[in-house]
Amino acid sequence: MMDWVQGLPLLPAIGFLYVVIWARAGGTYLLGRGARRAANRGRVKTLLESPGVQRATVLVNRWGAGVVALSFLTVGFQTAANAAAGLTGMPAKRYLPALAVGGLAWAVIYATVGLVAVAGWLELFLVSPAGAVAVLALLVVLVALVLRHRRRTGVRETVVDALAESAAEPAAQTASADGTARADETVTADEASAGCDRAAQTPAD
Repeated sequence: MMDWVQGLPLLPAIGFLYVVIWARAGGTYLLGRGARRAANRGRVKTLLESPGVQRATVLVNRWGAGVVALSFLTVGFQTAANAAAGLTGMPAKRYLPALAVGGLAWAVIYATVGLVAVAGWLELFLVSPAGAVAVLALLVVLVALVLRHRRRTGVRETVVDALAESAAEPAAQTASADGTARADETVTADEASAGCDRAAQTPAD
């Protein structure tokens, strides 16, 4: 699916991924809320007691919606954070804004560089903050240049199309005028020929 998404223009790709993350993360949150009511039943209890969900639950209880929003920038923690938000009963009025912000960041990242690149940047930041900031600045410049090039290319193509249409219109009008003139000449010649035939058929006095 990602190959198909990467073939889309940037804004439609971001929009599609934004819908996907709302459905996936929101569904995980609702599943967590539903599982909270059945916490003592079989596999659900095992899920609640898993280390990942336990760790996410502690963080969500402590930091709330911020953890949910930031979880979209991680690899492997996102599902656990959304499930923990549902399991701990985080109100929808707090969860939905976090999903809106974090989901948009996720969609933009996935449509451009991917979460693996973000994870690599975070590791670089822990080792060398200055180097990570320099890489981020370079990336921003490159993205700006690419978008500018696409915009200029689109404008250039539009201008070329307009010039081609403008050049085609006079040619079409000239061809139409030539056709009309030829038709008039043909009619005149036919009328003259008909007149000669009538004159030849008229008996002399």
